[in-house]
Formats: sequence, structure tokens, C-alpha cells
Amino acid sequence: PLEMSAKKPVPFLRQVVSVTKKVHRDPRFDDLSGEYKPEIFMKTYSFLDSIKKQEKEMVQKQLKKCRNMEQKEKLQQLLNRMTQQEQAQKKQQKLRERELSLKRQQRELAKQGKKPFFLKKSEKRKLELAEKYAELKRSGKLESFLNKKRKRNAVKDKRRLPSQKNL
Repeated sequence: PLEMSAKKPVPFLRQVVSVTKKVHRDPRFDDLSGEYKPEIFMKTYSFLDSIKKQEKEMVQKQLKKCRNMEQKEKLQQLLNRMTQQEQAQKKQQKLRERELSLKRQQRELAKQGKKPFFLKKSEKRKLELAEKYAELKRSGKLESFLNKKRKRNAVKDKRRLPSQKNL
């Protein structure tokens, strides 16, 4: 530390030794990391899918062999998480493909000289719901899905109604 005069008041924040501050980079927002393109990312890391599949099979085998209830419960939770991640990834892929097909259609219409028309979020949601309905009908699970939906809505309606005590 440097010697200072005792007759002058010491500054509130005195720099005794200059310290070089570390600059932290967040790759999500930094230009040096490049631009995120999900298609390229999926192609580059597609080998991970096969590894995940192998790991899932291994967990299933361990679950069958396991006798300890605590261990079995942990393995079951892990398996559930793996299947949920897989389903979420498939759903995201479907959504991306649907958006790409809509963009292709718009490009073709633009080439023909027509004015491009972009769907609103609500219309996209309606199309998605119609597709889900068709898929459930194909697989034969439509009736059970609608029953569950009816029950859920009935519970919601019951909650919204004033209780009998208050009347």
C-alpha cells in the first residue's frame, strides 16, 4: 500500500491496488458464440439420441433387477423424467416441422405472386388442436381423452359455483 498523508481525509472508496476484474461471458447473448439455429443443433448432436436410448434401456433393466424399494423409486423417477424429455423433444420437433411447412407454403404463394398470409397464434393453436384430435381418433383414444376433459371441466365449474353453505 502507498503511504498517504494523515492530514488529508481518506477518500471513501480508495483504490489501494488496482485489481483487474474478470469479464464473464454468457454464450447465449454473446456474438462470439455464433447464432443458435435449432436445425443445425439437432443435426450436430443427433448422436446423443442413441446414447439416451441406450441409457433408458439400461435404467429399465436395472429397474427390473432392483429389489430395494428406495432405489427402485429413484430409478422409476429417472425413467419417467427420461420419457417426458423424449416426448417433449418429439413435440418440439413436430412444432418446428409444422412451422417450416407453413413457411414453405407462404414462399410458394409469394412466388406465384400472391400476398403472404401469416396465421395468428390462436389460429395456430386451433390447427394444433385439430391435429391432436385427428391423431387421437386414429389411435382410438379419443373417447377416454374427451371423458377426462369433461371431468376436468366439471371440477372447474364446481369450484367456480358458490358453495351451498353460503346460500
